Amino acid sequence: MDYKVKDIGLAEQGRKQIEWAELHMPALMEVRKELVAKNSLKGLKISAVLHVTKETAALVRTLKQAGAEVALAGSNPLSTQDDVAAALAKDGIKVFAWKGESEDDYYQNMNIILSYNPDILMDDGGDLHALVHEKHSNLKIIGGTEETTTGVIRLKAMEEDNVLKYPVIAVNNAFTKYLFDNRVGTGQSAIDGIIRSTNVLIAGKVAVVVGYGWV
Repeated sequence: MDYKVKDIGLAEQGRKQIEWAELHMPALMEVRKELVAKNSLKGLKISAVLHVTKETAALVRTLKQAGAEVALAGSNPLSTQDDVAAALAKDGIKVFAWKGESEDDYYQNMNIILSYNPDILMDDGGDLHALVHEKHSNLKIIGGTEETTTGVIRLKAMEEDNVLKYPVIAVNNAFTKYLFDNRVGTGQSAIDGIIRSTNVLIAGKVAVVVGYGWV
């Protein structure tokens, strides 16, 4: 069985969540059309450690539809959406993620997705890249991505020590992320965090915004 999720019976609920997310991700859907038309990722194996959410699922489904064989583990045990993980497993994605997994589960799942001999790695935090260099140096990785600033710092330190074995794209440095996610997404997240933590009505409130520019 090429997956391990909390409850495969949640797949239909997860599918609806993913489809809703895709309706609100027009840029990715345009990229999907182009990649699928060209079968651009045919023959590639991609192993990813990312937040297993409906938004990530839209990306992972794009990779698979473009021809890639994808294995996915969760980067955070608290962010994994179990229904989404189940839906991806039903779609043929090798998913090893569930909400509340232990630290041992976390590393075991990373080792599992590396056992598929990936060509490309996608990481969020740098743990997957570190694990490859520490325990899976035999893998023939041609490249990867890293989502976080923390992970990029770790990778730059490895590069300075001349131990980084393959090129890694720092997603956080992408100009599109700077323009959209860092400016608009982080702003909305800040407001959302205030509302969730205080449970107050924002309308009518006076707010002072203090900061040092874009994230």
